[in-house]
Amino acid sequence: MTPLVWLITGCTSGFGKHFVHQILARGDKVIATGVDVLQLDVTDTQQSLDATMAKTIGIHGRIDVLVNNAAFIQAGAVEDLEHEDWLAEFDTNVFGVIKVTKALLPHFRTRKAGTMVFISSRSGWVGDPFVPAYLGSKFALEGIVESLRPDTSPLGICTMLIEPGRFQTKLLSSRNMVPRYSTIPDYGQASKDFFAGLAKEDMNQPGVTAKGASIILNLVRKEGVAEERDVPWRLLIGTDCYEGIKE
Repeated sequence: MTPLVWLITGCTSGFGKHFVHQILARGDKVIATGVDVLQLDVTDTQQSLDATMAKTIGIHGRIDVLVNNAAFIQAGAVEDLEHEDWLAEFDTNVFGVIKVTKALLPHFRTRKAGTMVFISSRSGWVGDPFVPAYLGSKFALEGIVESLRPDTSPLGICTMLIEPGRFQTKLLSSRNMVPRYSTIPDYGQASKDFFAGLAKEDMNQPGVTAKGASIILNLVRKEGVAEERDVPWRLLIGTDCYEGIKE
């Protein structure tokens, strides 16, 4: 198999970090921070991202796979989150994804080939308390991808929507989750209990990230469990994700 060229956003930890190591181990090429150094901020303007993408394509002459992985959690009750909090959440988790994808689509359309992987979450299916902005961003992402897929599949472009359950990533760390403890008495204790629970769960989630990353790579490369099989375009990963949605 010809080595693939991957572009990954959000690659410093969690799934992104495992993607990089495992992709290189399989003999593919990665454009990501620390491998081919790429200064790409998904919150930049469309014009800036378009220019960055042109330079990025020039590194290896092409990009075969885009993995939209960058995300963070803005946590707090609806009444406790400021308008700016919502904007920041959607700027990274939704608008950033749109801009990066839009910047690369002309390249994929010209080649009549390419794979777009969108890392969503069980939170695109299941509602949890005190994370309305994050849930809203994931519900929005799911709808966007559902519309994007039929637009681009006739052009030879493959779209995959991955919905992980709770995996041992740093999504719940202080760097990636900004908790807003409620100042409203009606929510106060529930808010404290919820964030205390998340703190205990941080890096103790049931899903093993390296295994999840391996599954996703197999799906893209059609290896392992995906070899000679029809690959679903939308996939839940993690037993807790399946059980939560089933309920």
